[in-house]
Amino acid sequence: MKRILALAPLTIAATPALAHLNPEQHGSFAAGLSHPLFGLDHILVMVAVGLWAAVLGGRACWALPASFMAAMTVGFVAALSGFTLPLVEPMILASVFALGFLVALSMRLPTSAAMGVVAAFALFHGVAHGSELGAATALTFGAGFVLSTALLHAAGVVVALASARSLVNSQIIRGLGCATVFGGVWAAVAG
Repeated sequence: MKRILALAPLTIAATPALAHLNPEQHGSFAAGLSHPLFGLDHILVMVAVGLWAAVLGGRACWALPASFMAAMTVGFVAALSGFTLPLVEPMILASVFALGFLVALSMRLPTSAAMGVVAAFALFHGVAHGSELGAATALTFGAGFVLSTALLHAAGVVVALASARSLVNSQIIRGLGCATVFGGVWAAVAG
């Protein structure tokens, strides 16, 4: 019973698991900037990319976020041109789980391989948004969306780098990875 009562506020405050709005609500720079901040899937994935980048360290701190944003932009533009991918929403949810597990396990991959992982998922994120948006306002929305994505990536990097490399702090980062996975479960159940 205590667990049910503890989850009640989350249930009441729940928003749709995916932040993809009606095309009529898209279009402005402000809509693009705010869009990732109102979807659990966006926040979890974008912050997880930053966390994983910081876990890998070195050039991965900028290379993973840059790879994500570049592939997301490619997917966005491709979708505006009529390109589609199958299973877009399930792959977006899979990105939450996968990146959460990568952070939780502090998975060490070569930077180029990690860039490939985040780029593959980012392509689906970009296609989802490009397919929902009319081309007339794509540039302003896209610019806001990319900027907000960069800020969420930076938040993940800053959180991870602010922690010293001690055992306790690495457990905090791993805990954030686990929280990302549980957030994915929440998104799947709530959606």
